[in-house]
Amino acid sequence: MPTDPRSPRAHASHRIGPAPRRRIDRRRTAGLLLACLALVGLMPLEVARADVSDPRTPPSTGPDSDPRTPESVTVDPEVEAGFDLALYARLLTRHTRAVDDPAGTRVDYEALDGDADWPLLVEQIRAARPSRLGRPARLAFWINAYNILTIELVRAHRPIDSIRDIGSFFSPVWDLRVATIEGVERSLGSIEHEILRRQGEPRIHAAIVCASTSCPPLARTPFRPDRLDTDLDAAMRRWLASPEKGVAIDRDARVVSLSRIFDWFEEDFETTGGVLETIARHVPAEDAAWLRGPGRRARKRYLDYDWSLNDLAHAADATGAP
Repeated sequence: MPTDPRSPRAHASHRIGPAPRRRIDRRRTAGLLLACLALVGLMPLEVARADVSDPRTPPSTGPDSDPRTPESVTVDPEVEAGFDLALYARLLTRHTRAVDDPAGTRVDYEALDGDADWPLLVEQIRAARPSRLGRPARLAFWINAYNILTIELVRAHRPIDSIRDIGSFFSPVWDLRVATIEGVERSLGSIEHEILRRQGEPRIHAAIVCASTSCPPLARTPFRPDRLDTDLDAAMRRWLASPEKGVAIDRDARVVSLSRIFDWFEEDFETTGGVLETIARHVPAEDAAWLRGPGRRARKRYLDYDWSLNDLAHAADATGAP
């Protein structure tokens, strides 16, 4: 985990000889000492001027900073998101549909081609400064960015049957550059593995969607900084409610069938008690009780992963409101 930039650096103390016999204003002397230390680089300037700095000013952080770092203020989520959340919400409403098939949500990639708002949103993501965002806005930003940039990648390469049709054996889709953000080239793989997974938040696996049928359903509303816990819980519940691609429990056979995501990223769920305990937190109470009881000794099997595109054109029955 990155070092908290607000922590004062350790610095050596220096003996300065015996104090004069006359009375000294200790408060003034301490202030002068702090200023001197700041000038010679022995103490961060922020510490030296802590008494006069604006306490509302967030610390400077890097792009991979821990989004769980405590913050003392609440920022307008529309501003803190790093891009126009309302625009993204409108585009999701226009161009995604809830469907009665394993995809759960499908995207109208063809319609995106003719929507002038879509490239505006993509450019906002690429021009964003997520390192300046506070907690938990960085995490929400990168979840939304992953999903937006995935949709854009598919849109730009249509027609395809699967996202894995993009790229090649030697340069798979996950390694292709999708954006340069704050001067750093980003691929879907680097966003997932170098940023999101490092945050110790396993629920991201219910939130990021790689445009495939067996991915968790794409959320039809943005992930918002001011309600991120609620949004992540909702994503987990909706994903796990699907026996085709989330979890299916057979009590008689003592078998729990799981998404392969729980196999590929099993270690990520250790922070929340392991795979079965994490699932138990987001399923109905009866299933949770079984998983925490007899289900602890159940055999786990993993569901086949369907990489076919979550394209609305492939839907048998689109039921969502436009």
